[in-house]
This record gives sequence, C-alpha cells and structure tokens, in this order.
Amino acid sequence: MTTPRLFRSLYLQVLVAVLIGALLGHLRPAVGVALRPLGEGFIKLVKMLIAPVIFATVVVGIAKMGDLRKLGRIGIKAILYFEVVTTCALVIGLLVGKLVRPGAGLHVAAASLDSKAIASYVSAGRHLGAVDFLLNVIPSTLVDAFAKGDILQVLLVSVLFGAAAAIVGEPAAPVVAFVDAVGHVLFRMVGIIMRLAPLGALGAIAFTVGQYGVGALVGLAKLMATFYLTGALFVLIFLGLIARRCGFGIIAFIRYLREEILIVLATSSSETVLPRLIRKMEALGCKPAVAGVVIPMGYSFNLDGTSIYLTLATLFVSQALDVPLGLGQELGLLAILLLTSKGAAAVTGSGFVTLAATLSVTGTLPVEGLALLLGVDRFMSEARAITNLIGNGVATVALARWENDLDQDQLRRMLSGARTEPSPPRAPRDLEHTDVGDH
Repeated sequence: MTTPRLFRSLYLQVLVAVLIGALLGHLRPAVGVALRPLGEGFIKLVKMLIAPVIFATVVVGIAKMGDLRKLGRIGIKAILYFEVVTTCALVIGLLVGKLVRPGAGLHVAAASLDSKAIASYVSAGRHLGAVDFLLNVIPSTLVDAFAKGDILQVLLVSVLFGAAAAIVGEPAAPVVAFVDAVGHVLFRMVGIIMRLAPLGALGAIAFTVGQYGVGALVGLAKLMATFYLTGALFVLIFLGLIARRCGFGIIAFIRYLREEILIVLATSSSETVLPRLIRKMEALGCKPAVAGVVIPMGYSFNLDGTSIYLTLATLFVSQALDVPLGLGQELGLLAILLLTSKGAAAVTGSGFVTLAATLSVTGTLPVEGLALLLGVDRFMSEARAITNLIGNGVATVALARWENDLDQDQLRRMLSGARTEPSPPRAPRDLEHTDVGDH
C-alpha cells in the first residue's frame, strides 16, 4: 500500500513536527530543553554541506558561462541591489520605530540591567570594522575557507577557481566535469538530510519554547508584534513591488518557498536551506551562475530582516531607557549601521554584535540596554531569518532578469502550480519528495 502524497510532503511533516515541538516544550519544558541536540544536529548536518555545495555550483556555473566580464557585471549589480534594498530596510525600521514607539513607557534604568549577559556580544562588536571585514574575506589557506565554513571565503575561492577554469578552457574540462559530478552527489546528500528536517524542527522548537517559555513574550509583546508586522509588510509590499516588476507575484513566490520558510521558522537559521534555495532558484528559471553567486553573496550582504531589526531595536532601547535621539543622531546611527551591518554579517549572533558595535562607536546609548532584548531575541530571529530568505530569493530572480538569464516561461509554470517539473541545469531528482513543482 503506497503512502498518500499528502503525507509524503516535507511541508506537512515539518508543520506537524513544529506543532508537536511547541506543545511539548510548553507542557514539558524539561523534555523540550533535552531535545535541543535534535535541532542542533540537523543544523550541523546541513552546514557541513554548504561550503562544498557553493563551490560546486559556482565553479560549474562560471566555467560553463565562460564570460568573465559578465561574472563581474553580476557581482557589481548584486552589490548595488543589496545596498539599495538593505538601506531601504534600515530606513523602514527607523520610521516604524519612531511611529509606533514600542519601547515607550517602560522607563528602564540602565544601571538596573545585567551588563554581564551581553559581555560576549560587546567584546565581539569592538573587533569589527571595515578593514577587519575585508581581510576576513581572504582565507589563510585554500583549505581554511572550507574548514571554517565562512560563506564569503568559500565564495571567493569558488569564483577564483571557476574563473581560472574558464580561462584555461578545454584542458580544464575534465576537472569541471568532476566538480559537476560531485555537485550531483552533494545535492543528493542534501535530499537525504532533508528527510530529517521534521526531527530537527521538533527539537529546535521544543527547546526554544521549553527554555524561554511563552511568558517571556508578554513583557516585550509590543516590540515583537511591531517587528513581525514590519517584516511582513516589507515582504508583501516592498519586495512585492520588486517581484511584480520582475513578472511574478510575491504570494506565489512565498508559496513556492513554503517548505524552506517552515524549516527556517523552526531552526531560526536561514543557512539550513541555502543549498535548497540555490537549487530551487535554478528550477525557477535562474541560470546556475547567477543563483550560485547571488545567493551566497546575499547571505552576507542582503540581510533585509536583520536591517529592519537593527534600527527598530536601537529605537526600542532608546525609548525604553528614556534617552531621546535627535534627527541628527538618528541619521548618524543609520549611517554607521550601513557599515557595521556588513561587518557582522557572518558572525554568530550578528544582530547583537552589530548593535553592540554601533552603540559602542556612537556612545549615544548605553550598550547595557541590549540586555532588554535577550529574552525575546530568539523569538524574533525566526522573522529575521525568514525575511532574509525571501529577500535573497527575490534578489536572485531580479538579478537574473536584469542579466537576461531568467527563463520567464519556466518562472510562470513553476509559480502557477504546474505539476510538470522542468529540467533545471542540474539533476532535478535531487529534490525528490520536496514538491518543487507542486505549488
């Protein structure tokens, strides 16, 4: 007897796991906390494949593209797009914070806050800067980039390798064919690991609810509601306008990425779906060279959700501590965040690290105010990661269209609910049981 297609859907399996995990964490907090290894184990399994997947995708894409000037053009356009969109996200967070004033009325004394709780973030923030960030992009050795799993370092090595292969030409063909074959195997491994996504989701959600409890949300409910609503409106309106200009609807696009969104919601990490996002953008009609370059870059430079959070959280701290900011100070913070948000891109806890770096530089607000956010940051990280994920997906399609590397017919078929899955540049079966073309 065959299993009904509905029950083989990864989306349904993860959704059920999330509900069970949340219920278990609420009713049996100790059990929920004990399930933490399930979530962390799943995240580590996916992260171990990110570096080789990026390498295989980028190298093959560039080598087959052959036009290195086009590669440089894609990179420049991507950086330009990222800067414009993330700046808009920072401004939107600032405007919403001034309008809603989520921290008003709390009247918290800075002296009453526990500065030890944020000591590690402050220490990391002091060592961030533009020079440090640029030097960090260059790995110590070729192997070191893959050992550390730094996305930008791996991307640099991949671009250089792919460009060299394209210059060498025919003699490098066997090497490119080997890397392509390795890529097929890696994506098959991703497909196998993704079958564990329900277990990972259950463990991650059970731990979050069991460790922090829903009671932690009550005190800062206004901030959370403001952030979630702002993120949703940014996706539906701002990114929706970009999507419309590119010939597709944002709702259909979100539905297409529903499994990835649910996995990110459970794990609070958009990196868990990076390999799948590359493949799904290829299946959507984006050329591999564009998807392979834009998505890894976007994971460091195109953090829309994080950008909204940064300015909104800064104003929240200002309002909660009763430290008013003038227009000049707000614009100064905005300018600094434009730089520090890139410097902390690849750092764990980047939201706090960036805020710590910004507040330390300006001296306008006490850094201890970040302690106010520790209790609910875990619950807001899901919204940040989901907004970042959707933003990077939209960016990939937009840049592919900008470069005339987007198959518009395939895009329409995939987003219109067509059941016939087109053949992407790589083997489409690697995403088996993920309903790529069933939306």
